[in-house]
Amino acid sequence: MRLAIPHQQRLPLAIAALGFLFLGLFLLYPLFNVFSASVLDGEGEKFTFANYVKILGRPFYRGAVVNTLAIGLAATITTILVAVPLAFALARLPVPGKAAIIALAAMPLVLPSFVSAYAIVLLLGRAGVVTQWLQSWGIGFGSIYGAGGIVLVYTLTLYPYVLLPTMAAFKAVDVSVEEAAQSLGSSPRRTLWTVTLPIVIPAILAGGLLVFIETLENFGVPFVLAEDMPIFAVEAFKLFVGETAPNPSSAGVLGVLLIAMTSLVLLIQRRFLASRRFATGARAAPPILRVGLGLRVAASVYCWLVVLLALVPFFAIVVLSFMEFRGPVLHPNFSLANFAALFERSMRPLLNTLLFATLAAIGVTLVGVPIAYVVTRLRSGLASLLDVVATLPFAVAGTVLAIGFVVSFNSGWLILTGGPLIMVLVYTVRKVPFAVRSSSAILHQIDPSLEEASISLGRSPLQTFGRILVPLMLGGILSGFVLTWVTIASELSATVVLYSGQWRTLTVVMFQALEGGGGGIATAAASTLIIVTLVPITLLYRLVRRYELAT
Repeated sequence: MRLAIPHQQRLPLAIAALGFLFLGLFLLYPLFNVFSASVLDGEGEKFTFANYVKILGRPFYRGAVVNTLAIGLAATITTILVAVPLAFALARLPVPGKAAIIALAAMPLVLPSFVSAYAIVLLLGRAGVVTQWLQSWGIGFGSIYGAGGIVLVYTLTLYPYVLLPTMAAFKAVDVSVEEAAQSLGSSPRRTLWTVTLPIVIPAILAGGLLVFIETLENFGVPFVLAEDMPIFAVEAFKLFVGETAPNPSSAGVLGVLLIAMTSLVLLIQRRFLASRRFATGARAAPPILRVGLGLRVAASVYCWLVVLLALVPFFAIVVLSFMEFRGPVLHPNFSLANFAALFERSMRPLLNTLLFATLAAIGVTLVGVPIAYVVTRLRSGLASLLDVVATLPFAVAGTVLAIGFVVSFNSGWLILTGGPLIMVLVYTVRKVPFAVRSSSAILHQIDPSLEEASISLGRSPLQTFGRILVPLMLGGILSGFVLTWVTIASELSATVVLYSGQWRTLTVVMFQALEGGGGGIATAAASTLIIVTLVPITLLYRLVRRYELAT
């Protein structure tokens, strides 16, 4: 007997099928091959666990596990300690210039973290500008290299992950909860610690989880600052590049372990939140607190200090890119030689960066928005499974996914290695979760009755999606497109594995310049990358402002 599919469910089911096909081929299949590589011998023929024994039996790689987890935990803790007071001040205290502070605080999210790491080296490295100035005054300065420097960069660049959701959570706390606590004799300080702060724990943990996962998969920052300290993502890349056997077994082991660590963290957080209740009535948002002049000044100084300190590395990069470099040595003379050296051979890296970011952002939008529609409108286990699969790239390091693509599409019926398409596909898969999450949030706010009315008037589900839902979502889609574009333009971890020949990007140019000691070219590439990422954000801001004034 043939089962009839309701007319309104045909479009979601068709989209779900296409979504599973795309993610199955370009996500699950490469990840399966990474796992397969880890349990096969060097020739890829015999099943074995010897690869795990070999890797985990070496103190060097066990140290890489310990270092990666310790740095990630330390960075998460310091980021929370910095961001939570900042979020409370911006949400509940009378801090002047809040809009400007929030706008500046979001900037590190769209600027490449390894650029910040290199700026820290130029400022505080052994021959850094600040280091030399301190030494001229007889002030010694410890090394910025190693775990301390990495944690510092992570804190400065990743604190917005904790700040933004925590600030929203502080604003969403029901005022009656705090009033009830104070009516029972609790002081404002005690109410904050025992009532308000526990309510916003889910937001803090969500932001902290993003920070921790980013530290696990980050390649650029430890590449610049780790020196001889083994870090998981970097060692996986080195193993993959150094393995001469047909099967990248050792790199596969590190890839599997990296995915396992990330997945374990996700499960721990989910179990913790599921075992506790944090909901409140949320009938009214809490008001701005009345505080004394001293606390108001202290809060304002703290907010501006954190935001401006986080942006110092990027300002420094732009300034230093116009100074003279002789090899790795910096001379304080104004010069355009760095940019001339960067672009004298070819504009290709810049054009590649613009092209790949644009194509991948389009791909992310075309894949992520329809999947979000299925996740929010199709109430079934199929939609939940699609949601899980579409979120999976969030837990996969770019280096690992890139290795999976090379293993999967280096031979056979679909060969992608050596060309630009493989890079665009990896970027698209990596950023799909962001489009799904942001689009789902918007779709939850759109009443399904609008679609039902359109369909009842004779429009097909596809026409309704294109003519009703997409225009209503356009602002969010455009914002997501720009943010996706910016993060792809600064992508390094996957790019450094996949690029070949003429398909270098600005991040690869910087990576190679740092390897070869070319400080001038590296700063010029980094400065160009900063400008490239800021332009679309500025355009988006102007478009949004124009739209707000027109409505």
